[in-house]
Amino acid sequence: MPHSIRDARVADLPAILAIYNDAVRHSTAIWNDAPVDLANRRAWFDARTLQGYPILVAEDGQGAVLGYATFGDWRPFAGFRHSVEHSLYVRTDQRGQGLGPALLAALIERARACGKHVMVAAIESGNDASIRLHRRLGFVISGQMPQVGCKFGRWLDLTFMQLILDPGMEPPTNGKP
Repeated sequence: MPHSIRDARVADLPAILAIYNDAVRHSTAIWNDAPVDLANRRAWFDARTLQGYPILVAEDGQGAVLGYATFGDWRPFAGFRHSVEHSLYVRTDQRGQGLGPALLAALIERARACGKHVMVAAIESGNDASIRLHRRLGFVISGQMPQVGCKFGRWLDLTFMQLILDPGMEPPTNGKP
């Protein structure tokens, strides 16, 4: 199925909301228990936009949103300003069609263009498909944390993966970007 990747628009928020809430209700990809409303996704969209961070969508030939990906600050301290954590979700009926790798590859390029140094993934340890996807695109496991979350009445383990976006990048000096 042909698809394209582009920057998300406000008009995409209902489709993004549906994908997000499906993951909340039926998966351990998001460790929230309750679905959110459109106002929540609008606030999230506005915050990402204000920060200058991308939200990308994969769409089909008719303009239907099939998945989305974004990144944001990894931790809210100045020393982490060169690292971002990303999120990537594909509509349930579209998984296995190559959308995940395409969205993640485009997101990696956007992070490099923003001058970021490291991209972090926090993945529920049982999500083998996501771990395989990240490995294919060069991510390595950098840590594992047993039983740090819970959902659906069970403890969840967290696997951290990371990709160094620019291995040759020199660290900035004190107070410099």
